[in-house]
Amino acid sequence: MASSSDTHQPSVSDVEKDRTRLCEEFASITGNHSDVAQCYLAENDWQMERALNSFFEADMERVFEEDFEENDTPKKKQKVEKTPPEDCIDLTKDSPAAQKPTDEDDNKLSLMSWNVDGLDSDNLQERARGLCSFLVLYTPDVVFLQELIPPYVHYLKKRAVSYLIIEGGEDEYFTGIMLKKSRVKFLECEIVTYPTTQMMRNLLVAQVTFKGQKLCLMTSHLESCKGYAGERMKQLQLVMQRMKEAPEDVNVLFGGDTNLRDTE
Repeated sequence: MASSSDTHQPSVSDVEKDRTRLCEEFASITGNHSDVAQCYLAENDWQMERALNSFFEADMERVFEEDFEENDTPKKKQKVEKTPPEDCIDLTKDSPAAQKPTDEDDNKLSLMSWNVDGLDSDNLQERARGLCSFLVLYTPDVVFLQELIPPYVHYLKKRAVSYLIIEGGEDEYFTGIMLKKSRVKFLECEIVTYPTTQMMRNLLVAQVTFKGQKLCLMTSHLESCKGYAGERMKQLQLVMQRMKEAPEDVNVLFGGDTNLRDTE
C-alpha cells in the first residue's frame, strides 16, 4: 500500500507539463528558443525569476562589451527612436502586465521614474537588469530615466521595442523618456538647457496624448551635491516656470531626480 506522502508527489507527466509551460513562458519573455529557455531554467532549479535574472545579466554583459560610438551620425538636440532595429526582441510584449487590463485600469496612466545610476561603473549590469525586470513585470505607460548612458539606450532599443525612446542627449550621461506605443501618442519633444549648469543637466519635455487628453511630460536630473544648492534651485525655478506656461487644456507631469535636500 502506498504511503500518504506518495499521493502528494507530482507525477512525472505533471512535472514535464510544468517545465514545458515554464520554458514556453521564458521563451516568450526573452524572445529565445525553448532549448535556450530550458538551459537557463535547469541551471536555476526551474525558478523563473532566477532564470530571467541570469539571462538579463548575460545579455547585459554582451551589450556593455560592445562599442556604441557612431562617429558618422550627426549630433542632434534630441533623438527619438521610432523604428526598432531588425534584430530587436521585445521583452515586454508577452509579459503578465501586457495582458488585457480591466476597464478601470485601462483608463489609468501608469508612470515610473528611475535613476539608472549609469555613472556607477561597478553596478551597471545589476541596475540594468533591475530596470528590465520592472519593464517586463509592469509595462508602465511612461518611464522617466536619469543618468542614461549609450549602452543602456542601445540595450533598451533592442529589448523593449514596444516603447518609443526619447533621448535627452547622446554623450556622457543624460535623461530619457520611454512611451508605451500602444497607449501613449507622441507629438513632439524638446530639450530645455539650464544656462549655468556645470554638470550638463537639462529639462527634457515631451508633448503627448493619452486617451485623448493632452499631456506635457517633463523629466530632469537637477544639479548634484550640497555645494550646488543655488544652481539646483535655479533649475527647479525654470521647471516650475515651464509648468506654468503650459496651456490650460494640458496636464503637466514632472518626475525625475531633483537632488533636493530637506532644507531646500
